[in-house]
Amino acid sequence: MKVALDAMGGDQAPGVNIGGALDALRYYPKLEHLYLVGDETVLRPECAKMGLDLRDSRVSVVHASEVIGMAEPGAKAVRRKRHSSISVGMDMVKEGKADAFVSAGNTGAAVAAATLKLRTLPGVDRAGIASAIPNEYGLCHILDAGANPGAKPEHLVAYAVMGTAFCRNVLGIPNPTVGLMSNGEEEEKGTPFTKETFKLLKEVPGINFVGNVEGRDLFERQLDVVLCDGFVGNVMLKTIEATAKAVSKWLKTEIKGSAVRFLGGILAQGAFKALKEKGSYETYGGSPLLGVNGVVIIAHGSSSALAVRNAIRVSMETFEHRVNPRIEKALAEMAQKPVGTE
Repeated sequence: MKVALDAMGGDQAPGVNIGGALDALRYYPKLEHLYLVGDETVLRPECAKMGLDLRDSRVSVVHASEVIGMAEPGAKAVRRKRHSSISVGMDMVKEGKADAFVSAGNTGAAVAAATLKLRTLPGVDRAGIASAIPNEYGLCHILDAGANPGAKPEHLVAYAVMGTAFCRNVLGIPNPTVGLMSNGEEEEKGTPFTKETFKLLKEVPGINFVGNVEGRDLFERQLDVVLCDGFVGNVMLKTIEATAKAVSKWLKTEIKGSAVRFLGGILAQGAFKALKEKGSYETYGGSPLLGVNGVVIIAHGSSSALAVRNAIRVSMETFEHRVNPRIEKALAEMAQKPVGTE
């Protein structure tokens, strides 16, 4: 399996990307080749500094002379910087030189490049990012978490099909549950957008639609996919991440408040560590961009080496389990019975 990694993407690039590459090569024997895409004059010295031997037959540098900054407008930057690490890496997937592309760089640019270069799968108008968050029952995937802020009801129908295919085939969940984010569980609750989406989802064959869900259900109910537009999804995801960090800081402050609490904190270190790992995005690595004709994984901009390593793992799993062909099959079956017909 061959993976292209945007070595210049992210807040702490290229160091964390090279560190993640080192770990991926060590932990994943199925990783046939890892391409580090980026400025060769920067990457080669950094690889030498971090102990990544480029004489290793499983790794090589692919030169990309430009970098798209995190604050640049995505689509415009992709068109203007044709030799950026994001564009070059996406071209490798398009040309079959790599089976997957992983980037912790500019999300808008990665989505735009994937859409422009790889195109969407038949039956998909807009791609969506499926971001995992932990809950009482395992993982819940917010879809879309930021790729398509101006979604239409029919886009969320496709997300339901794609999310179901991903959870079923990559995570091994036989009958994934799908909910629609709203401000109440009743069918009549929500905006005109969510109400129309609800009507369509009720009639989609092959998905386990459980109706409207609320914010608290993300953590309290057995949900595998929660549907929303990219604006709502991105706000939810960032709020959840910020809340987790805040609670962690508050807990540390309170534990240090007295000797007894501090001693209790030492005794509970194992539980705190397990909780941190469960709630950390680093554990889950990256989010698949579902709906494009290729495997693309969007990693967090502040990814650590561990997060990069796990993002590479997710890309391998997504490709290995043939998620895209399964999505195409599911969408084709749905097209034989158009939504809204008996």
